[in-house]
Amino acid sequence: MHGRLKVKTSEEQEEAKRLEREQKLKLYQSATRTVFQKRQAGELDESVLELTSQILGANPDFATLWNCRREVLQRLEVQKSPEELATLVKAELGFLESCLRVNPKSYGTWHHRCWLLGRLPEPNWARELELCARFLEVDERNFHCWDYRRFVAAQAAVPPAEELAFTDSLITRNFSNYSSWHYRSCLLPQLHPPPDSGPQGRLPEDVLLKELELVQNAFFTDPNDQSAWFYHRWLLGRADPQDALRCLHVSRDEACLTVSFSRPLLVGSRTETLLLMVDESPLAVAWRTPDGRNRPSHVWLCDLPATSLNDQLPQHTFRVIWTAGDAQKECVLLKGRQEGWCRDSATDEQLFRCELSVEKSTVLQSELESCKELQELEPENKWCLLTIILLMRALDPLQYEKETLQYFQTLKAVDPMRAAYLDDLRSKFLLENSVLKMEYAEVRVLHLGHKVLQANDNTIESLDGVTNLPRLQELFLCNNRLQQPAVLQPLASCPRLVLLNLQGNPLCQAVGISEHLAELLPSVCRSLT
Repeated sequence: MHGRLKVKTSEEQEEAKRLEREQKLKLYQSATRTVFQKRQAGELDESVLELTSQILGANPDFATLWNCRREVLQRLEVQKSPEELATLVKAELGFLESCLRVNPKSYGTWHHRCWLLGRLPEPNWARELELCARFLEVDERNFHCWDYRRFVAAQAAVPPAEELAFTDSLITRNFSNYSSWHYRSCLLPQLHPPPDSGPQGRLPEDVLLKELELVQNAFFTDPNDQSAWFYHRWLLGRADPQDALRCLHVSRDEACLTVSFSRPLLVGSRTETLLLMVDESPLAVAWRTPDGRNRPSHVWLCDLPATSLNDQLPQHTFRVIWTAGDAQKECVLLKGRQEGWCRDSATDEQLFRCELSVEKSTVLQSELESCKELQELEPENKWCLLTIILLMRALDPLQYEKETLQYFQTLKAVDPMRAAYLDDLRSKFLLENSVLKMEYAEVRVLHLGHKVLQANDNTIESLDGVTNLPRLQELFLCNNRLQQPAVLQPLASCPRLVLLNLQGNPLCQAVGISEHLAELLPSVCRSLT
């Protein structure tokens, strides 16, 4: 047996590994205690750099130790000569690279590198770009590295065209690269800024067509990868619409004025105010949101005094003036003795089709045809189906209404996990279509009163917001997560509610639930089982 190597058994190997881990843990804890003691004593010298190197080299995500390291470097900056400081910085950069090899997605390491480069008089930005390229070759989805590259490119004033070419190389190598697609969406507006009079957020058509060709290659190659579909959505989109006062409505029955806006606003804040003029005279009113909460909302209401609805006059003029900063918008309604409403000059596209652009004649129609071709090849691709729905919506929601509903049905079967979201989107589109159809009818008001609200099979835990619905009569909340009877309190503010279905909710098993509901909602017919 002499001269033969003894082979350890598996139990011996496990015990040796355990002892090794224990020894490393003791050294780790000892070094950490020493660092904190030195920091507390104000002994921020090079020994702290050595100790933190031992710890961070194994665990680069110890954020407090990076803070200690920066404190030491700041102190050494005023103590070292320029030559000594240059040597120290070079060593620090090398140490950071070794930490990134341990964990290329370490927040603390990338942040420390930004901090260090930002303090150097003449950083070598070209070397930093090469470093980013090396790490992105290993993992092109490393968004920490992408963030750092954007920092370096901004500091080095790298032309956007060069960065766009860099994304070209990565996307060509692998279409499934969300970070590269996103970076393109940041770079293209810089390369092609719109003219002062042009539409904001839109690319020139020749550039748009080139990008669409690139992204079509991506989703025809891998239709199930979502990154290219998101970029496709951005290409066909446009910037947020300008501030606008969308609609003004006066109800005689409710003695209420309602006004809607293009974005949520907080009335009464320092920057945004609403002024109501009735027959050219200002009227002091208390503005509120539909749910009664003082928070930003698209819709604001106020109660009208009886004098503003005087039947003796043939009509009244209601003018709402919205002041937002230095800008001012207004909407005017001439109201007779019946309900009245008006909206601003916004087109149908501006009202309901802001998500996609309105390049009807060329781009959108071509994209719809391409997506339909892909859908024939990939009939169960959810991204393709959703994009087809949105394209038809942007082209002509009324003309494509029937076809859109068919695609919704197919999409729900393909993606049952998002059935509730798709039902909501479908309902939203149908409601908007009803409003659009009013353009071709004599009726100018869409009544949604006396409707049934169905919210079955969701994960609803609270009814906050379901308040002050004066015409709601039937509410279905089956198979949700309502736990306690107290969550139903908001429904007491709905005076015409007569039917409430709560089957499948945990609160149905609560002791005394029937008595509690009878007290809270005495005029409501309740179904618990």
